[in-house]
Amino acid sequence: MTGPTAAVIADRLGAAHDRIRAAGGTDAVDIVAVTKGFPAEVVVAAIEAGCTRLGESYAQELIAKYDQVPTWPELHFIGGLQTNKVRLLAGKVDVYDSVDRPHLVHELARRAPGARLLVQVQATADSADKAGCPPEQVGRLVSLARELGLRVDGLMCVGPTTGGPEAARLPFRRTRALVDELGLAVCSMGMTGDLEIAVQEGSTQIRIGTALFGERPARR
Repeated sequence: MTGPTAAVIADRLGAAHDRIRAAGGTDAVDIVAVTKGFPAEVVVAAIEAGCTRLGESYAQELIAKYDQVPTWPELHFIGGLQTNKVRLLAGKVDVYDSVDRPHLVHELARRAPGARLLVQVQATADSADKAGCPPEQVGRLVSLARELGLRVDGLMCVGPTTGGPEAARLPFRRTRALVDELGLAVCSMGMTGDLEIAVQEGSTQIRIGTALFGERPARR
């Protein structure tokens, strides 16, 4: 197997929940297990280990291994989403986590009516090369999605890639404030390296890959 067994993943999942609790969170903080880059057998092992939400980032990779997994749990598409890939993912993905522009909202409404989504916030100063809706435009994008019949569960953001975990605190705080301002339920922020900061700043959903599965194999 190119990756850990179900028993190993279960132990690591327990350790991740321990980290969340130690940071002041509760079991109500959801974990999205990021299986991108791993083969279908690791996805199956993750499900056997008790992972109830899985995150994939690459449309073609997901499509290639989708039918190799007998029953997917709640499936999140967490990567940057091109509009021309929506038609391929419709009917497979449960939650689109990285919606960041009106054109993508329109395509989701056309190809996946009623889909659930998170609006991705461009929350960090170093995110010029990252996807994300500028904070001042988030409210309008949420309204547009709702007008088109989509279900906006909440917001998500990615912390800065430099400066260590503490550098994520202010961006996470700003994203949480937007979630509250808009009356949304889900605040998805924090990964393996900065989950403690995310929990302290009010995250309700953490995306964890490395802490559960180790380093991802090189992409072919």
